[in-house]
Amino acid sequence: MAVFSLPIIAFIVIFILSGLKIVNEYERGVKFTLGRYAGMMKPGLRLIIPVVQSWERVDLRVKAVDVPDQDCITKDNISVNVNAVVYYKVSGADKAILEVENFRFALSQMAQTTMRNVVGEVELDDLLQQRDKISGRIQKIIDTATDPWGIKVDAVDLKDVALPQDMKRVIGKQAEAEREKRAVIIKAEGEVIAADNITKAAKTLSGAQGALHLRTLQTLNDLSSDQSNTVIFAVPLEVVRAFEKLGGKK
Repeated sequence: MAVFSLPIIAFIVIFILSGLKIVNEYERGVKFTLGRYAGMMKPGLRLIIPVVQSWERVDLRVKAVDVPDQDCITKDNISVNVNAVVYYKVSGADKAILEVENFRFALSQMAQTTMRNVVGEVELDDLLQQRDKISGRIQKIIDTATDPWGIKVDAVDLKDVALPQDMKRVIGKQAEAEREKRAVIIKAEGEVIAADNITKAAKTLSGAQGALHLRTLQTLNDLSSDQSNTVIFAVPLEVVRAFEKLGGKK
């Protein structure tokens, strides 16, 4: 009798040990008994009955899904290549196992489809200038669609928007034209300010007796320091009148 008891005891011990499972703090276990849902397994050392029971491990930490490059057509019929990353976490481990097969793959496919649809509803300028707004819109749609699966989508980031080469050249020419336009406007504004200042200076010089004469003498003094230039100078009437007055006194 004792000869057969040892193998039986060893089998029982192995049977029990094979049913011991460790669930980490950031995980939950979904337990099944004869194929039927039997509840959640919380963190710690848990026991399931081998053969009769089984379980699925679900990670509750935030995960990132890389959405591969998608060829999209914008609302104004521009072909672009867009990729993104989706940040999500499992909020209901039981739903993630019971309601959808392979929720990671399903989430990736949902993100690809949604991104193509949303990009197709906006024009290229909006896609390039309002990337955060469009990302938020994609996130909201995916989060609503995956809520029955027990998935919470925290964020969606559009990583890159690639344009065709011909479109890049067009945008480059447009940007160059805008820069030239701005430069012309700034130059014109500077000329207006300069003309206004010259007008004010002319009014000041003409209004003060002898001011124009003093300015003329100052200009002559500045020119006299440079011997390399030939200067043709028009004598203002005030200077001529000044000499006439001097001659009349004599």
